[in-house]
This record gives sequence, C-alpha cells and structure tokens, in this order.
Amino acid sequence: MPENFSAAYAIAFCAGLYLPKRLAWWIPMAALLATDLLINVWFYHVQAFHISMLGNYAAFAAIIWLGTKFHATGSWLKLLSGGILGAILFYLVTNFAAWLQLPEYPKNLAGLIQALTVGTPGWPHTWEFFRNTLLSGGLFTGFFVGAMKLEEKLEAKEEAPTEAEPDEQPENANP
Repeated sequence: MPENFSAAYAIAFCAGLYLPKRLAWWIPMAALLATDLLINVWFYHVQAFHISMLGNYAAFAAIIWLGTKFHATGSWLKLLSGGILGAILFYLVTNFAAWLQLPEYPKNLAGLIQALTVGTPGWPHTWEFFRNTLLSGGLFTGFFVGAMKLEEKLEAKEEAPTEAEPDEQPENANP
C-alpha cells in the first residue's frame, strides 16, 4: 500500500457523521490509541506513545468534529466532499505539527512551505503523502457513505407495502 493510503480518515469522518455524539468520539479515538500502542510496542519495538503523535490525534479529532457538522441525509456527493475535506484537514494539521516539532524545518514561512510541499530529505515528498491521503479519504468515504445510502434505500423498500391489503368487510355486511 502507498504511504498514507488509509481508511482511517473516512472512518473518523463517518464516525462523526453516523454515530451518536459520545460514541462518535470515543470509538475512533480509543481504536486509534489502541492500535498505535500495539503497533508501536509489538511491531516497531519503540516507545508506546510519543509527543509527536499529538498532531495525528488532533487531526483525527478535527475530522470527527467535521463529520458532526454534516447530516447523514445529505447527498452522496456532499458527504464525499466532507470526507475529502477531512483528508485535507488531516494533511494541514499533521504537516503544521511536523513543522512545529521537527528541527529540520526552519521556523519561518519558507520552512512551513517546505513542510507542506517537499518535506524532509530522505522521505517521499509531502505532496505525495497528500495525494495518497486525498485518494484514500475520497475512496473510502465514497464506499462507506455509498453503503449507508444503499442500506437506507433497501430499508425504505422493505418498509413500503408490497401489495395493498384487502379492505376488511364490515361485520354487518351481507355476503
């Protein structure tokens, strides 16, 4: 998989969109924390939590918040746009946080532009991460929202009467 190609952006947006208020925050953030801890400790054998991860958590919280500002009854295209906006938000928040934290970036406008475009030497360009974030955010949001819209249509179809019920004859009617 390409770097930064993830369903996580879409999951965070859709959690804010579809889950009840409290669950919209707790479920994705708890899952993010649990997976970060497991992956860092068991796979990478590094410190379980590092201050540099706060930018990611802030970005996911912003995406969940964004999801709460949309309505599930909105059109597929509008909700897809929200998911893509969430991916853009993730890119901006995390790269701004990297600019603040990493000594490789000068703390001026040129350093911020470097953080938002080319990144640091030895890594893929930041715009490549951004491209993958946009593609995956749009793709997975489109799938998730499309599945919810399809499910709504199927439920509405099931609830609609299929045949007209015959009228009951009154008790005093003559046969």
